[in-house]
Amino acid sequence: MSDSSDIDVLIIGAGHNGLTCAAYLAISGLRVKVVERRQVVGGAAVTEEFHPGFRNSVAAYTVSLLNPKIAADLRLEQHGLRIVERKAQNFLPAPDGSHLLTGEGRTQQSLAKLSPRDAGRIETFNRELEVIADVLRQFVLRAPPNVVQGFGLGSISEAINALGTAKILNHLSLEQQRTLLDLFTCSAGEMLDDVFESELIKALFGFDAIVGNYASPYAAGSAYVMLHHAFGEVNGKKGVWGHAIGGMGAITQAMAAAARSHGVQIETGNGVREVLVERDRVAGVILDNGKSVRAKYVASNVNPKLLYTRLMPADALPKPFLERIGNWRNGSGTFRMNVALDVLPSFTVLPGGGDHLTAGIIIAPSLGYMDHAWSDAKQHGWSREPVVELLIPSTLDDTLSPPGQHVASLFCQHVAPVLPGGASWDDHRDEVADLMIATVDNYAPGFRNSVIGRQILTPLDLERDFGLLGGDIFHGALSLNQLFSARPMLGHADYRGPLKGLYHCGSGAHPGGGVTGAPGHNAAKAILRDHRALFG
Repeated sequence: MSDSSDIDVLIIGAGHNGLTCAAYLAISGLRVKVVERRQVVGGAAVTEEFHPGFRNSVAAYTVSLLNPKIAADLRLEQHGLRIVERKAQNFLPAPDGSHLLTGEGRTQQSLAKLSPRDAGRIETFNRELEVIADVLRQFVLRAPPNVVQGFGLGSISEAINALGTAKILNHLSLEQQRTLLDLFTCSAGEMLDDVFESELIKALFGFDAIVGNYASPYAAGSAYVMLHHAFGEVNGKKGVWGHAIGGMGAITQAMAAAARSHGVQIETGNGVREVLVERDRVAGVILDNGKSVRAKYVASNVNPKLLYTRLMPADALPKPFLERIGNWRNGSGTFRMNVALDVLPSFTVLPGGGDHLTAGIIIAPSLGYMDHAWSDAKQHGWSREPVVELLIPSTLDDTLSPPGQHVASLFCQHVAPVLPGGASWDDHRDEVADLMIATVDNYAPGFRNSVIGRQILTPLDLERDFGLLGGDIFHGALSLNQLFSARPMLGHADYRGPLKGLYHCGSGAHPGGGVTGAPGHNAAKAILRDHRALFG
């Protein structure tokens, strides 16, 4: 059976990037259809009830990287999105009874109790990081220079793009350019050890270096992952983290409403079985129900490796391309939980309620602790002293839980994407979940007994439920060989695939992971440019 409706662009996956791409294309007058395997839109940015009366962001769980231009262009606020700041940004308890509490007007005072020397350095360090982040933000909504063969219009266009890139980087002083090189190539641990002496302030920044990154904070390139998380802002305040009222699903529901308001069709509960290829050009897709949908262009919001190894006929792709994409590295080392609580936790180092319970609560008191968590997971399958970020969004949003009760997100690392010795995550899900809860309980006695319901997502669950291969929240590691002009591969950083009419609009394209909307925005620009070249 074939859908003969006249569709310009078929988008695979109704995650936030697919919805962003669809909305921009429809605003420009193209006829767009989005198909989604799950029953709801949103991809990994969804809010669902996981225990009677308790709702939470299921996978993606906090807001900062959502691009403000995209939010404004799609009028997400008018479509119901409201984002609030955390009252405190981060809270790090330590086993020795000390703690660090960060946020506007808090960081220096808290840090001074740990290290007066570091308190005198933190502002300079933040300012230097912010200057570089400000420059790199200019690359977020533009395609990186793409490597092309031969000489022609394409090579001229990319040469102009490269000159534009150089012009942006020239806003940095020579010393700042040296720091930028360090951030792309060095480990976060090295850089932080050079600046600070307090373990907790190093852990604060080091945590950003391992979020979604199955690596030690001393791994080369981890400094870039730290920088990647500095790009964000909330309500015009740079470097701030917040919460979407109603959970992360509120973002994608607003995006879906924006897309539909411009005529986008969104079909859920029906994924793509295969991408149709005719004479070296994509022609549409075959859905899981057997129906074919034809379109001039297909944009993929799924992991590039999933697209090319599971949804494309192998004989339609160049062999070197297929071999290289088969080595696309995935795996975040992430174990995700949502729990229903009958009372708020009380931390030994800072008992009772307070603004610190609205913060990202990081249980990882040192870079050495994080390094050991990674090496333990590599050998054992999961760290027996894991890194846990606890977030309690119901302290900011009373729509998520019954009065007097709460929901919490646990973002846990490190765990092996694939367990050693042929073991299955299905056999160890509850064991590791118990460990994660016990880890929090060590710092907040009574936490374990306050849990009245829980949802568990192992790396295997994240792959099965959301298509995140190896549980990779970024659709591919943010390593130097998978960044910028090499994302997803040299020669395809311009959001165009190896076949005509095929595009990448997901986090496997520049600038990478996080709930940003940027890959979707940039892919839409590439599609529109090609469409206008063909049809005027």
